[in-house]
Amino acid sequence: MYSDPSNNWPKPYYAVIFTSKRTPADEGYGIMADKMEALASTQEGFLGIESARSEIGITVSYWNSLEAIKSWKNNADHMMAQRMGKKVWYEWYHLRISKVEREYFHYMDVPIDEINLQKG
Repeated sequence: MYSDPSNNWPKPYYAVIFTSKRTPADEGYGIMADKMEALASTQEGFLGIESARSEIGITVSYWNSLEAIKSWKNNADHMMAQRMGKKVWYEWYHLRISKVEREYFHYMDVPIDEINLQKG
Protein backbone atom coordinates (compact mmCIF):
# COMPACT_ATOMS: atom_id res chain seq x y z
CA MET A 1 0.00 0.00 0.00
CA TYR A 2 1.25 3.49 -0.71
CA SER A 3 0.29 7.13 -0.94
CA ASP A 4 0.85 9.10 -4.14
CA PRO A 5 4.17 10.91 -3.61
CA SER A 6 2.85 13.95 -5.47
CA ASN A 7 0.07 14.34 -2.93
CA ASN A 8 0.34 18.12 -2.44
CA TRP A 9 -0.74 17.86 1.21
CA PRO A 10 -0.48 21.21 2.98
CA LYS A 11 2.73 21.57 4.98
CA PRO A 12 3.44 20.97 7.68
CA TYR A 13 1.82 17.60 8.24
CA TYR A 14 2.78 14.68 10.45
CA ALA A 15 4.09 11.16 9.83
CA VAL A 16 3.50 8.36 12.33
CA ILE A 17 6.24 5.81 11.66
CA PHE A 18 5.47 2.35 13.04
CA THR A 19 8.38 -0.10 12.76
CA SER A 20 7.83 -3.66 13.98
CA LYS A 21 8.93 -7.26 14.04
CA ARG A 22 6.09 -9.79 13.94
CA THR A 23 5.79 -12.97 15.96
CA PRO A 24 5.02 -16.19 14.05
CA ALA A 25 1.39 -15.97 15.26
CA ASP A 26 -1.15 -14.84 12.68
CA GLU A 27 -4.40 -15.12 14.65
CA GLY A 28 -6.33 -12.65 12.52
CA TYR A 29 -3.51 -10.16 11.96
CA GLY A 30 -4.17 -9.60 8.25
CA ILE A 31 -7.87 -9.07 8.78
CA MET A 32 -7.22 -6.62 11.60
CA ALA A 33 -4.56 -4.74 9.61
CA ASP A 34 -6.99 -4.28 6.71
CA LYS A 35 -9.73 -3.18 9.12
CA MET A 36 -7.45 -0.63 10.82
CA GLU A 37 -6.33 0.83 7.49
CA ALA A 38 -9.95 1.22 6.38
CA LEU A 39 -10.94 2.72 9.72
CA ALA A 40 -7.98 5.12 9.82
CA SER A 41 -8.87 6.38 6.35
CA THR A 42 -12.25 7.56 7.70
CA GLN A 43 -10.76 9.53 10.60
CA GLU A 44 -10.68 13.30 10.52
CA GLY A 45 -7.20 14.50 9.63
CA PHE A 46 -6.05 11.28 7.93
CA LEU A 47 -4.03 11.95 4.76
CA GLY A 48 -2.62 8.60 3.63
CA ILE A 49 -0.62 5.48 4.45
CA GLU A 50 2.38 3.56 3.14
CA SER A 51 3.51 0.13 4.28
CA ALA A 52 6.18 -2.46 3.53
CA ARG A 53 7.06 -5.71 5.25
CA SER A 54 9.85 -8.20 4.99
CA GLU A 55 11.60 -9.32 8.17
CA ILE A 56 10.87 -5.88 9.60
CA GLY A 57 7.64 -4.02 8.86
CA ILE A 58 7.34 -0.27 8.41
CA THR A 59 4.01 1.50 8.19
CA VAL A 60 3.85 5.26 7.87
CA SER A 61 0.53 7.02 8.27
CA TYR A 62 0.14 10.70 7.49
CA TRP A 63 -2.01 13.16 9.42
CA ASN A 64 -2.78 16.86 9.24
CA SER A 65 -2.33 17.53 12.98
CA LEU A 66 -1.10 16.13 16.28
CA GLU A 67 -4.71 16.26 17.51
CA ALA A 68 -5.79 13.93 14.68
CA ILE A 69 -3.02 11.49 15.66
CA LYS A 70 -4.10 11.57 19.29
CA SER A 71 -7.71 10.97 18.30
CA TRP A 72 -6.67 7.95 16.21
CA LYS A 73 -4.51 6.60 19.05
CA ASN A 74 -7.53 6.77 21.37
CA ASN A 75 -10.05 5.26 18.92
CA ALA A 76 -11.69 2.30 20.73
CA ASP A 77 -11.26 -0.18 17.85
CA HIS A 78 -7.65 0.92 17.35
CA MET A 79 -6.98 0.51 21.09
CA MET A 80 -8.25 -3.09 20.90
CA ALA A 81 -5.91 -3.75 17.95
CA GLN A 82 -3.03 -2.22 19.93
CA ARG A 83 -3.70 -4.62 22.82
CA MET A 84 -3.70 -7.60 20.44
CA GLY A 85 -0.46 -6.37 18.90
CA LYS A 86 1.26 -6.22 22.29
CA LYS A 87 -0.07 -9.62 23.40
CA VAL A 88 0.08 -11.66 20.19
CA TRP A 89 1.41 -10.10 16.97
CA TYR A 90 4.60 -8.15 17.70
CA GLU A 91 7.94 -9.24 19.16
CA TRP A 92 8.66 -5.53 19.33
CA TYR A 93 7.60 -2.25 17.81
CA HIS A 94 8.86 1.31 17.74
CA LEU A 95 6.61 4.29 17.01
CA ARG A 96 7.86 7.72 16.01
CA ILE A 97 5.95 10.90 15.20
CA SER A 98 7.63 13.36 12.86
CA LYS A 99 6.69 16.74 11.47
CA VAL A 100 7.02 16.94 7.67
CA GLU A 101 7.97 20.42 6.56
CA ARG A 102 9.42 19.61 3.14
CA GLU A 103 9.39 16.70 0.70
CA TYR A 104 10.85 15.68 -2.64
CA PHE A 105 9.87 12.97 -5.08
CA HIS A 106 11.05 11.38 -8.29
CA TYR A 107 9.23 9.44 -10.99
CA MET A 108 11.29 7.16 -13.23
CA ASP A 109 10.68 7.68 -16.97
CA VAL A 110 7.90 10.28 -16.56
CA PRO A 111 8.49 13.67 -18.22
CA ILE A 112 8.49 16.52 -15.70
CA ASP A 113 5.85 18.41 -17.72
CA GLU A 114 3.46 15.47 -17.34
CA ILE A 115 3.97 15.47 -13.55
CA ASN A 116 3.30 19.22 -13.42
CA LEU A 117 0.12 18.78 -15.46
CA GLN A 118 -1.09 16.04 -13.14
CA LYS A 119 -0.63 18.33 -10.14
CA GLY A 120 -2.67 21.07 -11.85
